[in-house]
Amino acid sequence: MRAQQYSRYANGKTLDVGVLELVEDRPTPRTPPGFALVRVMAAGVNPVDWKVMSGGLDAIYDVVFPAVPGWDVAGVIEQLGPDTPGFEVGDEVMAYARTAWIHHGTFAELVPVPMEFLAHKPAGLAWDQAGALPLAGLTAYQNLLRLGTGRGSTVLIHNASGGVGCYAVQIARHLGARVIGTASARNHERLRELGAEPVAYGEGLTERVRELAPGGVDIVLDLIGGVLDVTTSVLAPGGVHGSIADPGAAEAGGLSTWVKPSGSQLAELAELAADGVLHADIAGTFALADLGQAFESSASGHVHGKIVLHPNQI
Repeated sequence: MRAQQYSRYANGKTLDVGVLELVEDRPTPRTPPGFALVRVMAAGVNPVDWKVMSGGLDAIYDVVFPAVPGWDVAGVIEQLGPDTPGFEVGDEVMAYARTAWIHHGTFAELVPVPMEFLAHKPAGLAWDQAGALPLAGLTAYQNLLRLGTGRGSTVLIHNASGGVGCYAVQIARHLGARVIGTASARNHERLRELGAEPVAYGEGLTERVRELAPGGVDIVLDLIGGVLDVTTSVLAPGGVHGSIADPGAAEAGGLSTWVKPSGSQLAELAELAADGVLHADIAGTFALADLGQAFESSASGHVHGKIVLHPNQI
């Protein structure tokens, strides 16, 4: 099968697309019990993908070289292993396909996925929307639930216009919360469209948030890091906070969290997306051969929306 792979980390843990190799004859992965082999129609590109390729998670993940990057997938089941109830060959599915080691990724024509990670793709959900949703959508959803987001909550989301942030705004609004979101000025109108009250980054952020929520906010979800002082200064008494980007959040009484693969939760998000409650702005789509360009675009910091790879597109 065709795939993008790398046989060593980039030097210095920085982005180096020169380690990528497009291969035409990578062996097709086996399909063990409890797994489905999925033909990839769309795969979201996330910053963690090129960070993993650069060795950024080497301290906690075993890697089997040559490794294929990518954790998001939307596609069609090509083959089923034993013990795979609830799914059939030909089903359209989606998943956050992160396993306990790095080897078979989603930037390939085919990828094996544990059954408990899979969700059926709703018929009305476009491939690009399905491929963009898993990692970012689950990150937003799980963290908002852990923090107790619900009707009547006032939530501050740092980096609300980012890939995870846009989903977090929409999910928090769906859960009934009032949302204040930090973003650069050029993204404020988009946040308003999603239902958030935007505030600008930079000096005076605490005061700007307090102007909108004089009594403080109930929940802060940090998606960027480096803002712990603002987070703790705008919390209402009894408020809670968490971060996916700042390990220091735990030391300050908050949560420092990761995202977990979950087919059941992804199925909930997929239905919301199919109903128009959740939507991702697709910043660009790339063929498999152009993964290096997709990584460079992601790493530039200037992308507004999700990047999607089409591994089965020539």
